[in-house]
Amino acid sequence: MTVQRLLVALATLTCFLPPQVLAANVQVKVVDHNGEPLEHAVISLTYSGSAARANNIGQRAIDQIDKEFVPHVLVVEKGASVFFPNKDDIRHHVYSFSKPKEFELPLYKGTPAKPVVFDKTGVVKLGCNIHDWMLGYIYVVDTPYFAVTDDTGGAVVTNLPAGNVIAHLWHPRMKAARDTNAKKITLTPTQTASLDYQIKVRKEFRVRRAPRAGGRKY
Repeated sequence: MTVQRLLVALATLTCFLPPQVLAANVQVKVVDHNGEPLEHAVISLTYSGSAARANNIGQRAIDQIDKEFVPHVLVVEKGASVFFPNKDDIRHHVYSFSKPKEFELPLYKGTPAKPVVFDKTGVVKLGCNIHDWMLGYIYVVDTPYFAVTDDTGGAVVTNLPAGNVIAHLWHPRMKAARDTNAKKITLTPTQTASLDYQIKVRKEFRVRRAPRAGGRKY
């Protein structure tokens, strides 16, 4: 087979590959101002013009385990429903006063019958009216393309269509506004792009967790 025929054959094969084979990926690394890996940073990607959209709306959950919200940061697409299962053997009282979604789930055990629907974009800060140190976040985005960094400061957004992309970064303790960290990139099929961030963060202030006192459940 000549080189020319080989190239034609490869081009023909590429046309019939499923979309996920031709998808691009974006690898992200986030560190703080001291160069330490930053967990719980959210990378979200929006496209200029039209691009094929996945569907990440569905139903999600934030658990309450050992008097903590798990995960600490949950990202959902606008319109998603979120359940708040209480897996502790005590009652919790979950609430938020954040503008994108004010809600309250009075003292309960188990899983409330109805989820909470998050229909506006933005940051929703969670608390428990009984356990003041409990703190969590729901970050509502208008894109199906996002990921959250792990304890190494790394994350990967996979199965991305080709196109012109704006990458946004957010973290609960980030000092700068989200859009000041925006980066523009152009993705081609099968490409793996890399984005590195170093951001300034505030010290985390949380109410001191109550001690485990003599079997007292609170």
